[in-house]
Amino acid sequence: MTLVLSLIRREVAGRYRGSALGLLWSFLNPLFMLAVYTFVFGVVMKSRWTIPGQQGATDSTGEFAVILFCGLIVFQFFAEVVSLSPVLIVGNVNYVKKIVFPIQILPVVSAGAALFHAAVNLVVLLVFAVVVFGSIPPTAVLAPLVFAPLVILVLGIAWILASIGVYFRDMSQIVAPLVTATMFLSPVFFQRTSLPAWLQPWLSVNPLAVPVESFRAVVLFGTQPNWTALGYYTLAAVAIAFIGYQFFQKTRRGFADVL
Repeated sequence: MTLVLSLIRREVAGRYRGSALGLLWSFLNPLFMLAVYTFVFGVVMKSRWTIPGQQGATDSTGEFAVILFCGLIVFQFFAEVVSLSPVLIVGNVNYVKKIVFPIQILPVVSAGAALFHAAVNLVVLLVFAVVVFGSIPPTAVLAPLVFAPLVILVLGIAWILASIGVYFRDMSQIVAPLVTATMFLSPVFFQRTSLPAWLQPWLSVNPLAVPVESFRAVVLFGTQPNWTALGYYTLAAVAIAFIGYQFFQKTRRGFADVL
């Protein structure tokens, strides 16, 4: 654990080393994307959101921006880890050559760094929530609980992609558009209820659907998440993490030869 935390700190610090604003970029980058998406979807396309307990969709661009930002936090965590995974081992050849180094922790380090940025963004979100909605719901304390299954799932995906990326270098080119598609096909920009009734259950196939809806429910709306859906999601996440770890451990024997 000490090694993992040390590497996470180095990963976070190294990302902004040499920049004038340093860690401040972890605030500015998501805020910039939030401004762009809010302008496109909230101002140009006039997208609106129906908040539980309210009649009709909100007309407030500020409320829409906060709701959108909440979904983007979940997506950015997913995208940061998954997009980097195919080159995670290839980019750390020096670790592979060290027999005593546990390379299986590299996806954990990547997820830890992304989780740090998600936590920073959550603080920003809560500040905006107070400004726009007037308060933070007490259910916000459940945020780590509903976020945890996504972390487990992403680790499983990261182990699989990191391993495949060693043998198949085109994997990073395949993953990039898939990550973008996952964002636009998840309820980051739209509500499940806006889909046709027959299509709504299928939205849960998207790995971001349940975490986005659950995170938004507890952090902003003050409602309980769908515990049944979250429970099934957690079981699937644990299964994928287990399979991913076993796959990584079996394929790592050939890493040194390929690299």
